[in-house]
Amino acid sequence: MAEVKRVLAFDFGASSGRAVVGTFDGCTIHMEEVHRFSNDPVMVRHTMYWDVLRLFHEIKQGLSKAYRTGPVASIGIDTWGVDFGLLDKRGYLLENPVHYRDSRTNDMLGEAAKLIDSKELYDITGNQIMSINTLFQLLSLAKQRPEVLEHADTLLFMPDLFNYMLCGVKAAEYTIASTSQMFDAEKHEWSQQLLKKFRLPASILPQIIEPASCIGTLDEAIVEELGLTPAKIVAVAGHDTQSAMAAVPTEAQDFLFLSCGTWSLLGTELERPVINEASAAANITNEGGYGGKTSFLKNIIGLWLIQECRRQWMREGKEYSFGELEQMACEAEPFQAFIHPDASEFVPSGNMPERICAYCKRTGQKVPDTIGGIVRCIDESLALRYRQVTEELETCLGKTYPCLHMIGGGIQSRLLCQMTANACQRPVVAGPVEATVLGNIALQLLADGAIKDIQEARRIIKASEAIKTYQPQQAEVWNEIYHRWEDVTSC
Repeated sequence: MAEVKRVLAFDFGASSGRAVVGTFDGCTIHMEEVHRFSNDPVMVRHTMYWDVLRLFHEIKQGLSKAYRTGPVASIGIDTWGVDFGLLDKRGYLLENPVHYRDSRTNDMLGEAAKLIDSKELYDITGNQIMSINTLFQLLSLAKQRPEVLEHADTLLFMPDLFNYMLCGVKAAEYTIASTSQMFDAEKHEWSQQLLKKFRLPASILPQIIEPASCIGTLDEAIVEELGLTPAKIVAVAGHDTQSAMAAVPTEAQDFLFLSCGTWSLLGTELERPVINEASAAANITNEGGYGGKTSFLKNIIGLWLIQECRRQWMREGKEYSFGELEQMACEAEPFQAFIHPDASEFVPSGNMPERICAYCKRTGQKVPDTIGGIVRCIDESLALRYRQVTEELETCLGKTYPCLHMIGGGIQSRLLCQMTANACQRPVVAGPVEATVLGNIALQLLADGAIKDIQEARRIIKASEAIKTYQPQQAEVWNEIYHRWEDVTSC
């Protein structure tokens, strides 16, 4: 009988986090969520910060709760990409990490263009050029607050920062480093050429390590403080997208996936980066994945649109669950108005319903006049955007994919899954919901040797989770609607 392995995964999203114990019996993975907490940015004098000390407190709470039913063999952390903390020479945090939605990078693409041509930047990094990327955050520091960089000794991305807090090791895990726009996609190393052009200190960037690397042991002070036993700290795929990628339940070597959460990430897994005129024109990114693979994908604003609408309605005293919002969308009239999910006005926080209505008015469409109408507008627009990006990916790669694997929290919306199948005109294989956590757990088990390779991990995950397939419907209707959406969003 196989030895039962028990590991602890921390998964941080842009609005919440959770601690999940994964138990592996040799055949399937069982998950138990032991702690959930909000992840709320804090605005202080016009700067939006992550409340990193509060988040580390929540990690400690998760550790205590996980150990109540027994020790864990290892701990792994995944988070969103691009954001970071800076340490001084003594290892102290200089300030709370700044949120990627902060306004400090608003003008940085223009400033970057003075230093490097966008084509050259893309040719080096293979990254989708977005103002939130680490390179542009550092450029804003160099221009607006150079004294902070002068005192910085080490830059740690968010999962690496939490790992450092747990075990004292400073390292940059490969997948999270590859989101920064400072990483040479072909050479798999920091781009000295870019750092020199941007006059950024290369010395603050730590050594790059592979995902599923055991980097240390839980700090003795934390063990004593919380009354725990030691556990290994494993650098899983620190970027949550790549942990989710590890959990796509397929045996195919070539597949199309959509990780659907606050952000939607649509792409595929390749042996090496694809950096060419077509991928540059479509602004498709190349990110590092487990096993030295490349995720060739597009970042799309996802459920952020609905999350931010819900926050606004709550401020107005209208508290609806996501299930209630979906039901209202189901009852709303279809195809009344559309938005481009990635339009710049939808990136900041604030009154999202008002901005959606303003977009519809500006583009000469019927303005949604109900909550259900707004949610349906978002869902339909996301599904249509997924089709557009799917076609861009297939054009770049010169191939078509027979189905779309849809993973993450967004698949809890059956309406969105069905719309995606309809819009993309191919089956949507939905599941697992907890892809990121399952990938995190699987990579810890790979580091331990309990699972031999990523193919076995994906087979185990498929056996552990319920998977549902949505067949495409109304092909002619959705074809016509897609062309309408293209016309509206090209305005």
